[in-house]
Amino acid sequence: MRVLGIDPGLTITGFGCVEGDAVRPAIVEAGVIRLTKGKTRPSVAERLVELDLEIRGVIESCEPDVVALEGMFANPKHPATVITMAHGRGVIMLAAQSMGVELVELKPAEVKKGMTGSGRATKEQIQTSVQHLFGLSELPTPADLADAIAIGVCGLRRGEVGARIVV
Repeated sequence: MRVLGIDPGLTITGFGCVEGDAVRPAIVEAGVIRLTKGKTRPSVAERLVELDLEIRGVIESCEPDVVALEGMFANPKHPATVITMAHGRGVIMLAAQSMGVELVELKPAEVKKGMTGSGRATKEQIQTSVQHLFGLSELPTPADLADAIAIGVCGLRRGEVGARIVV
């Protein structure tokens, strides 16, 4: 099974495509999409168009069986962020579904617990877990990259136990 994990953002979107089994997955492709190309203050609409084009390219390149997307969460200090994030997630969901790829949603705490054993793990702990799981010589940076790989791994693990989760 091949799973494309996506950590959505409207400045940086991380992606990590993994395949294999839950114990020894392999990274197929991973990276970040930076959505501020050349513009000082791109509008949300401009970033959404760019995100759509870029994420479709990643899906075409990786050919995943499943796209695993991080679920919504609200930060009490920045309540408007959840609304902006919903726009980006909607673009990613539309791209995956219109390209015929199954979509699953994983809660942030579920990914953290699956990778570190704690649903309250820090970004640094996720980075360290990803580094150790894949035997990387350095921490995967930025954190969005490590998060996306972790989302992919947890999506792969979910698929192996036969759970079918549809958004």
